[in-house]
Amino acid sequence: MTPLPALTRVFPALLAAGIVLGSTAIPARAADRAPVETGVVQYKVLLDTVTRGYDGQYCWVHPRAGIVPRGEHRSPAFVLTMQKLWLKGSDVFFALTETRTNDLGRTWLGPYEHTDTLGRREEPGGVIVAASDFWPKWHAKSGKLLGIGHTVRYTKNRVDGTLARQTVYSVYDPIQRTWTPWRTLDLPADDPASFNSGAGSVQRVDLPNGEILLPVYGKRKGEADNRSRVLRCGFDGTTLTVIEQGAELAVKGGRGLVEPSLARFGGKFYLTLRNDTAGYVATSSDGLNFDAPRLWRWDDGTDLGNYNTQQHWVTHRDGLFLVYTRRGASNDHVIRHRAPLFIGQIDPEKIVVRRATERILVPDRGARLGNFGVTEVSPDETWVTVAEWMQTFSPQLIIPVDNPRGADNSVYAARIQWQKPNDFDFR
Repeated sequence: MTPLPALTRVFPALLAAGIVLGSTAIPARAADRAPVETGVVQYKVLLDTVTRGYDGQYCWVHPRAGIVPRGEHRSPAFVLTMQKLWLKGSDVFFALTETRTNDLGRTWLGPYEHTDTLGRREEPGGVIVAASDFWPKWHAKSGKLLGIGHTVRYTKNRVDGTLARQTVYSVYDPIQRTWTPWRTLDLPADDPASFNSGAGSVQRVDLPNGEILLPVYGKRKGEADNRSRVLRCGFDGTTLTVIEQGAELAVKGGRGLVEPSLARFGGKFYLTLRNDTAGYVATSSDGLNFDAPRLWRWDDGTDLGNYNTQQHWVTHRDGLFLVYTRRGASNDHVIRHRAPLFIGQIDPEKIVVRRATERILVPDRGARLGNFGVTEVSPDETWVTVAEWMQTFSPQLIIPVDNPRGADNSVYAARIQWQKPNDFDFR
């Protein structure tokens, strides 16, 4: 295995290797017609490629984006963060990097690596800590683009689960086009989860008063399973603080409940959660205290088929959607069945996915698509961003550069274009 210092030296030179930037659209394999069914929200999907290119050693992962408004008569800037993954390791991440567009994806600038502020840091004992699973989102009350993720610590180039894990955050400066050095969110010292609690790959809800409902997950010392909860946080434009802690949610086995994502629809809050064996969902009236998690199912009562993979929300004023991967799509060749990437409208009362509404957002080209983000861009568009993660089953592990199914670490923006405008105001 390549020593960590050597990787740090060679990595910057590889950032631009094999990358082609542009807004070239590739054909979406989803139908352009939603089913004719009562209550189904109509939309079409355009699939654009942000970057493509693959050197067989590293691949882009975790592409998620936030908008930065630029005035009433200008389209917002779109800042997409992602990071490189070393393919010979497990979750070995490097500095967060951004690409951006000022014209809604027609042209992309970058990638720009933020090594000084969002890069790795050295700690005593040879430990390396990185910020990962980052998700930027516009915070309207403060007028700031706030990105939140969590830490991952490495000993001898391996994730060290015996070390602390925290939620991290950073604020974007659109003038200088830089991020503040990542900071960690303070939890009360007597919090049982203070040693291991992170907001990696979670979808938050910002309230009209500026408070943030932030899902987090972690495990108590001595426990094997993770618990999830929602924190009510304050953000003054610089510092993120915890105001109130919601009740914990737990299930036994399968590492518990991780990567929770939150949505608000119809006066209710919906929380979707990952477990090794199945996806779960819970609901709440206040966003802090949820009912018992239930398995994700189709509207005919059968299992949705999602497991050991995150799910996230797309919201429209007339409907709530789940974005997910699942078994049963002729996709046994993909690790954890993480491709294609699907979207389906849910029944918000029965809390099930309406099978007839399922569509493909991003096709299966032989690489997994399980780590992705959702961004509300305008009243007319919502984007789902995802990268082809170029690792597969061992002992092969790394998908070859000449992959016959076509995957080349493309970073996609699946543009959901609404037939009727969405409720959306980023001011």
